[in-house]
Amino acid sequence: MNKISLFTSIIIFSLQTIKAQNETFTLTVEVFGLKNNTGKVFLAIFDNEETFLKTNKEVNGRSVIIENNKAMAQFKGLKKGEYALSLFHDKNNNNKLDKNLIGIPKEPYAFSNNATGLIGPPSFKDSKISLNADKTIAIKLN
Repeated sequence: MNKISLFTSIIIFSLQTIKAQNETFTLTVEVFGLKNNTGKVFLAIFDNEETFLKTNKEVNGRSVIIENNKAMAQFKGLKKGEYALSLFHDKNNNNKLDKNLIGIPKEPYAFSNNATGLIGPPSFKDSKISLNADKTIAIKLN
């Protein structure tokens, strides 16, 4: 291979690598199992185990309206990787997950992969999904 061909190959490979690093995807989440159209569905997406289910300003989350006992949200601009979602149906529109005196949720909730925990919420590992292209997932509220 001559020097020009090698140089051209290196440039093309570098450009493809840069493009792959900058490539983003859209994750569409369809939520079903809602018993009515009141309130909203709150969703949060996490990209690592350390931040999973932690609430702070950095959390990528949103609320969506409910129509025909279903809700849909899109997370755009996500990089290739692993993600886990948590969500709940805020039936009374107070912008929080209501819990009883011992901390058990009183409103319906769910996680990606429809994961459940034995005692408490599921792990990031059980909830994670891989994203390497635009993807649609369905999650059923409990």
